[in-house]
Amino acid sequence: MTDDNRKAGKPAGKYSVPGLDKGLDVLELLSDRAISMSQADIARALGRTTGEIFRTLSALEARRYIRRTEAGHYRLTLKLFELSRTHSPYEELLRVALPVMRRLSERIGETCHLTTLRDGEIVVLAQQESPRPFRLSIEVGSRHSPLTTTSGRILLAAMEEEDRLAFLSDYTSFHDLPEDVREAFLIRVRNVAERGYEIADGERFVGGLDVGVLVGTRRSSVRAALVVATLRSASGPDTEQILKALQEAGAEITERVGLGEHAPPGGD
Repeated sequence: MTDDNRKAGKPAGKYSVPGLDKGLDVLELLSDRAISMSQADIARALGRTTGEIFRTLSALEARRYIRRTEAGHYRLTLKLFELSRTHSPYEELLRVALPVMRRLSERIGETCHLTTLRDGEIVVLAQQESPRPFRLSIEVGSRHSPLTTTSGRILLAAMEEEDRLAFLSDYTSFHDLPEDVREAFLIRVRNVAERGYEIADGERFVGGLDVGVLVGTRRSSVRAALVVATLRSASGPDTEQILKALQEAGAEITERVGLGEHAPPGGD
């Protein structure tokens, strides 16, 4: 067994490539933790010194597999996702979600979109436009802040509290907010976690209405937010009707794609 494999606690292959092993160890660690980590945290988790992994981190950053946050921590980028997109779990999610989204849009007459949280940002995966002549639209592939969107609050609410706080620690803009504003945001996210949906009425602009639900569960390896963004008028829309239809669509996608909640063996 080589020194590198011995440190990582892994069996040595027939041909060991220490530099490659270090890089893969870092990528696997960041993927497993799903949060950003400092150089010292990465070194400690891998049983190495910070000097040992400095060049590895620099090389991975130069090749755009990882990036440094405003706080100087490291997190995965979307590059691995892009390389593996032909076998990506999001392909199956989209295959299942798109016809459900189409039926949802026809049922309520509103545009809906599907987003996920990747590389610290909300990414729009798909959209189904309303059949009506006047409608809101959002660009597929566009990126948005998780701090200012309905999708962001839904996906942050799906995290464990510890992971959520670690995620937010990377956002200088969050910590620059007054303490009472930060606390109000955290309370709102916890409320979303408790009720399982989010409604934002007139938050981004007067007359705007966002209603969203989680696709997947807090235990899912893949999670998304299904959101309806629309405009209020004298005749509606009916928020309760939209929420009920969204919850049914979200549950259908979750079940059909295999992301439903399953009790662990021997659980209560």
